[in-house]
Amino acid sequence: MAQANGPRTGGQILIDQLRIHGADRAFCVPGESYLAALDALHDAPEIALTVCRQEGGAAMMADAYGKLTGKPGICFVTRGPGATNASSGVHVAFQDSTPMILFIGQVGRGMRDREAFQEIDYRRMYGQLAKWVAEIDDPARIPEYVSRAFHTAMAGRPGPVVLALPEDVLTESTVVADVPACRPVRAYPGAGEMAELRERLSRAKRPFVLLGGGGWSQQAKADMEAFAQANDLPVGCSFRCQDYFDNAHGCYAGDVGIAPNPKLAERVREADLLLVVGARLGEMTTAGYTLVQPPVPRQTLVHVHPGAEELGRVYQPALAIQAATPAFAAAVREMPPINHPAWAGEAARAHADYLDWSTPQPVPGPVQMAEVMAWLRERLPAEAVVCNGAGNYAGFVHRYHRYRAYRSQLAPTSGSMGYGVPAAVAAKLTRPDRPVVAFAGDGCFLMTGQELATAVHHGAAIVVIVVNNSMYGTIRMHQEREYPGRISGTGLTNPDFAALAHAYGAHGEVVETTEAFAPAFERALESGKPAVLELRIDPEAISTTRTLGDIREAALAKARQA
Repeated sequence: MAQANGPRTGGQILIDQLRIHGADRAFCVPGESYLAALDALHDAPEIALTVCRQEGGAAMMADAYGKLTGKPGICFVTRGPGATNASSGVHVAFQDSTPMILFIGQVGRGMRDREAFQEIDYRRMYGQLAKWVAEIDDPARIPEYVSRAFHTAMAGRPGPVVLALPEDVLTESTVVADVPACRPVRAYPGAGEMAELRERLSRAKRPFVLLGGGGWSQQAKADMEAFAQANDLPVGCSFRCQDYFDNAHGCYAGDVGIAPNPKLAERVREADLLLVVGARLGEMTTAGYTLVQPPVPRQTLVHVHPGAEELGRVYQPALAIQAATPAFAAAVREMPPINHPAWAGEAARAHADYLDWSTPQPVPGPVQMAEVMAWLRERLPAEAVVCNGAGNYAGFVHRYHRYRAYRSQLAPTSGSMGYGVPAAVAAKLTRPDRPVVAFAGDGCFLMTGQELATAVHHGAAIVVIVVNNSMYGTIRMHQEREYPGRISGTGLTNPDFAALAHAYGAHGEVVETTEAFAPAFERALESGKPAVLELRIDPEAISTTRTLGDIREAALAKARQA
């Protein structure tokens, strides 16, 4: 590392700060606006550089890295088009509460405010997409800004930070001291708050625990499992946070997400005390703010969240506890257990409901997604990472897969299509010892499927399962419900995805029956290469519970009655 008392370019100073703060990987699409930083990375072999094919994919990879490690995912993109492309991944990180730092090359300081080539005011552009947005005007202040970026990304509710880097700031040399490594500040629950929690819990007759949000850890998961076990409490996980609690645990009740188990939804609705740890209680987890109604829920709400700004923002809790999730989980594990007869056996009943709900149910067509998922949950080891983007196909993954290990699920709570493939690439590069499987719809895959080239280039042997029904399925489902029979804008003509995989240098196969899936999956693993398995699905199999025809007929019947 260059000495702090010698002259360095802004690019060298920047990369030195990343090393100091523990960055070991960065994702990028190269651009001329930050060549000096790329040059400095040449002399920083301890920071592995993953070169991506589109900035949205690069930013989603950085988000996945942040989820897996708890450290900010680092992403570099160029100005203008690069920054706008990357915004999709920044939005994921913001809604998912993922630590991330996006560095954007910027026009030189002497060209600003002229609408120079690809110039954008990033403070305005990213103002509502990030926790903090800034532009560095002086290379001597790079250590200060980068330190603040790391602290901000990990403090309170984690999230993304955006720093714009004028090109001449990166090439200019100066002498400046480095800043020590970031030590994030954590909030801890107070003794009085924990005493009140126990007192409220002891008076409850139908308590329910709901976990979600960002900033978790393997130890926090273990502590919450021990707390639930000691108190015989049913526990659910919020939308796409299913790996925060072992799904095989006797207290696990299922995921409170889109179209949840009706018995689970009723359990949340009828709870007299709702202990929410880390989750914001957003639209997807609350079924459009109906399971838990704002501003004052019918349930007694105990809301634990690391960000003070989130407590009382939508829901007024009976007890608000500002605490980092690991700190709260450690404290609640030490709380003396409550052996309350009123809820004895409720956790076991909730888990039985979950097991029943996750038993495969048939859908139209020769490929049964539920059976595929049931086979995978037996075949994959607990530490396997399962990724997905957004679309109705994901309902089969969420309902039928059982997540055992922490950070075995990477999925966007923001509902962003295209997330699965880049997340899988990042997961395999970050955790090369763990099997990684990505699910993508046919529409979802072609939004970021070019990152298969990144997987091939970097040797990331992921398996991508493309669920192909030749349409934007979720939107088609909504169309049939709202405008039955009037199909517009949702049909797709797709390539042969297996042939496309071969063109990239990956393994590829088409699967047209349930029985053909298992051997195809084994061949994909044995290939030792990135692989794509295209599952051709009957379009009628639109969800885990209803067909397109069912939805259309129900809408038409409703219209006839109107």
